[in-house]
Amino acid sequence: MTRQHEQYVDEVLAGPGGAMTDEVGVITGDLTVVTAGRADGRADVHVQYTGAEEWYVLTGSPASVPAAGLHALHRAVLEAVRAGGGAEVPKE
Repeated sequence: MTRQHEQYVDEVLAGPGGAMTDEVGVITGDLTVVTAGRADGRADVHVQYTGAEEWYVLTGSPASVPAAGLHALHRAVLEAVRAGGGAEVPKE
């Protein structure tokens, strides 16, 4: 049986300067953010324009999960994207 990994999904309006992705640089506007736990104890963070098909890696992903857990990392990512400025995955 495959173990299900924890993940969080939220929509957020990127602040001025948007969010930095590895594939296409900065994206702005209404975004969907997914923070998903990995078997190795780190987390992948992906973003997309809300409603689009393409997903992008948020720069800094994969990231270490802080002691406070995956939900805390996800909240920190959302705060960073809301702030904009080419947001990346926050470092611990």
